[in-house]
Amino acid sequence: MRHLRYFEALARLGHFGRAAEDCAVSQPALSAQIKEMEELLGAPLAERGARRIRLTPLGEAVALRAREILRAAEEMEGLARAAQNPLVGRLRIGIIPTVAPYLLPQIVTELTRRSPELDLRPREAVTQKLIGDLLEARLDAAVVALPISEPALTETPLFEEEFLLVRPPEDAGKPPPNPEALRGMRLLLLEEGHCFRDQALSFCELSASPRELMEGSSLSTLVRMVGAGIGVTLIPEMAAAVEARSASVSLTRLPEPRPTRSIGMVWRKSDPLAGRLAQIAEIIRQTGAAASAFREPV
Repeated sequence: MRHLRYFEALARLGHFGRAAEDCAVSQPALSAQIKEMEELLGAPLAERGARRIRLTPLGEAVALRAREILRAAEEMEGLARAAQNPLVGRLRIGIIPTVAPYLLPQIVTELTRRSPELDLRPREAVTQKLIGDLLEARLDAAVVALPISEPALTETPLFEEEFLLVRPPEDAGKPPPNPEALRGMRLLLLEEGHCFRDQALSFCELSASPRELMEGSSLSTLVRMVGAGIGVTLIPEMAAAVEARSASVSLTRLPEPRPTRSIGMVWRKSDPLAGRLAQIAEIIRQTGAAASAFREPV
């Protein structure tokens, strides 16, 4: 199993150093295990290059089998944990960046309070990365914006929230713009890879390019840019209480039909701990339902 884990990391990352870091071992130790695996199989698995490795045809085939075996091993461990107690042991949960800063602390606090023997291992990443890790059994579950529409995953809706418009403080008394008026403003968006960016573009019916729109790496950055008078942005409702304190801005709801997103939890249909994950999803749903502290300005 050690051979397979090390080789799977090497095949996925294409670099001995990064694979060693991913496996929390030294590079010489990982290289020795790969060499030993090649000796056991009697054929090379990778071509060593100056910067990256390239898998041989055998290496490509072995990498596919290794992922299947490791995923099955993870599920076997899950069966053992489920037989003992559904709410103990390791839980690797991913969460998207537009939810993590505003909900993850409450999730950790509540799950720890209810299940002190649960070994929580949260990870923040964009949706595409979380789904990839989930399918490869490197995560047990993920909190993302729905729908994901991946046949191998179970999707459980948790709650819905509105998008709020962030404007400079001098615009506080103005009527909120409709999508057509919003298209004429300088709209600040998250950089590519964030699903919230795509949702904002969809609401505004925009096809964006870097020349047309300004981008930021986080919602906090976008709100501060609005406070500096650079433009306007949209944020999810749960972020309002935190981000409104970070800069001098005004928040308002948009006219009907108001843009919303659905936040849910996903996990593999084959996961033997599906019952446990459903319990955890319910706890997160209750936590998220109380996360928004935004109120309409008077």
